[in-house]
Amino acid sequence: RQMCIRDRYQRRVHGDHSFFRNFAKRRMEPAPAGGQQSVPVPGTPLGTVLNVTESTVCGVPKDLFRKYQPTFLVRDIVRIQNVFANPDGYFDRVIVLAGWARTVRLQANDTLAFIELNDGSCFKGIQIVVDSTIPNFADIKRSDIGTSFKIKGKCVRSPGKGQVIEMQVNTAGEHSVEIVGSCDPGKYPLAGKNHKPETLREIAHLRPRTNLIGAIARVRNNLAYAIHLYFQNLGFYYVHTPIITASDCEGAGEMFQVTTVLPNHDKPITEIKTRADNKSLVDYNTDFFKRPAYLTVSGQLAVENYSCALSNVYTFGPTFRAENSHTTRHLAEFWMIEPEMAFADLFDDMELAEGFLKFLIRYVLENNLEDLEFFEKRVKPGLLAQLRHVAETPFKRISYTEAINILQEEVRAKKVTFERPPEWGMDLGSEHERYLAEKVVNGPVIAYNYPKDIKSFYMRQNEDGKTVASMDILVPGVGEIIGGSQREERLDVLDRRLEELKMDKAPYWWYRDLRTYGTVPHCGFGLGFERMVMYCTGVENIRDVIPYPRWPGNADF
Repeated sequence: RQMCIRDRYQRRVHGDHSFFRNFAKRRMEPAPAGGQQSVPVPGTPLGTVLNVTESTVCGVPKDLFRKYQPTFLVRDIVRIQNVFANPDGYFDRVIVLAGWARTVRLQANDTLAFIELNDGSCFKGIQIVVDSTIPNFADIKRSDIGTSFKIKGKCVRSPGKGQVIEMQVNTAGEHSVEIVGSCDPGKYPLAGKNHKPETLREIAHLRPRTNLIGAIARVRNNLAYAIHLYFQNLGFYYVHTPIITASDCEGAGEMFQVTTVLPNHDKPITEIKTRADNKSLVDYNTDFFKRPAYLTVSGQLAVENYSCALSNVYTFGPTFRAENSHTTRHLAEFWMIEPEMAFADLFDDMELAEGFLKFLIRYVLENNLEDLEFFEKRVKPGLLAQLRHVAETPFKRISYTEAINILQEEVRAKKVTFERPPEWGMDLGSEHERYLAEKVVNGPVIAYNYPKDIKSFYMRQNEDGKTVASMDILVPGVGEIIGGSQREERLDVLDRRLEELKMDKAPYWWYRDLRTYGTVPHCGFGLGFERMVMYCTGVENIRDVIPYPRWPGNADF
């Protein structure tokens, strides 16, 4: 394997993907009779069969790609999304709708009330035209933004611009308007217009009613659904990894400690765990877990155990980091997707990750186009073109060493100036990653074989002794979006690495056991879910793409 690595990599750098075509061939069943295209063998992802085919989208059956939408919210209340999706099926029908008023306005000498009603099922609200013959019209006239309604009326073709269908409520007895919950516009925090994201974070309990946060929530929901759809249809098993752990996956030490015994001290517990005589200030014999315990920073180590039994697995859950960071890209609580494959190497990892990223983007383009058009118009012009470019472009491969050489050559040619000059051994910054993706490649790129000194202990060491079998996917507009690696399956090499980093082996005894009892090569990657939501929406601050953001000094709601 190691002898042909250089040759493989060289072909990828120059855009020759014949290796991947052959790789895909080896993992496909023979073409079925009748000349139809081959489809992926269940449970084996393909990197080169990524586009929409006759039967699949990135390996997922095409009939699952368009998400099913139910008709009703509850009982006889129709979802507004369904009315817009199939207006011909609702013309001249009397139905019931419910939701919150985005606007209430009066016309025709206050004899008609126009309510824009939205139930959250889609971006647009539907127009309700209420006639003064309705018994409680006086109460309706006094209603305003934020009021919740349950309305029964007749759907008709709308004469207004930009809308196909509306509801008319004009027949007493047959039609009705129920004010479910009133709202005082003088006190309602969302009564004004153009609220800044910073302001909305202070009213996180109400901000889902805004266009911005509502659209983000729908995209986030469909991305979460697509994650399970992708992996389940490729034969991966979903594993619930623990939130409370005794291990530090990243070895960075920036973890929240979980304890029921706190010493009386004015320093953070991370600074007071031990004394000069190496005796603990916390009596763990009286603590809940009888040992130091933390909120996890990653489910990777735990999911590896199941990979070495079930082969292909993934975890998708909350993770935590006690990093005192106030940037637009960091949270104290965030979600991670971490798949793991047994009997697989770094090349398989690249293939899986490329297919995964393309599938997620394709899925929201198919199922959230209305929301994405809003982001294109109001948040990030060019968003749709960027997403389609990533979804449709083969990912280039380039080694870390070659990336550094290219960046240095660009600097020498005076084509670019970086804040941090590129040098071998440094961790690539966002400025370097984005330059590679946006200027050098003009598309997504996978950089691989990073120096071992800037990577985690569990990554497989290459034969050169200087690099590890790791990879990062870099995309235009962001830089790194996925990071992964082949894991170190050799116990002696893993132990040496732990010793080099002065890490205690004891907490990792079970992880080391995997290398003792039937070790296998395996690999995986991690995708920060909020980073993916940011990329698909164009929203620049990570605090706006999670329902209740947590950062230093903030744990409200």
